[in-house]
Amino acid sequence: MKNNKLRITTLSVLSYLGPLCFVPLMNRDSEFVHLHAKQGLVIWALSNILIAIIIIPIIGINIVKALILLLFLYSLLGIISVILNKSINLIGITYLAKLI
Repeated sequence: MKNNKLRITTLSVLSYLGPLCFVPLMNRDSEFVHLHAKQGLVIWALSNILIAIIIIPIIGINIVKALILLLFLYSLLGIISVILNKSINLIGITYLAKLI
């Protein structure tokens, strides 16, 4: 039982570590892990889109940096919620994750 909880926690934390979000997506055993994996995938995808947008001069680089910082904070909140064994709704991220 303890090994299973450690496995679930580890996989859920991996969800918020950039491209490592794909590892927990393959786990269909735990709804908790799958929810965090989908949220992590959305955060990772949005951050990649923002990094690609940074080369467009019309959109302010400071705005893109602020949004990337917001996504970083979302990842941090996700990791903290996993450690506390909770599922929190990240504004906008949870909605997009449910669409996956």
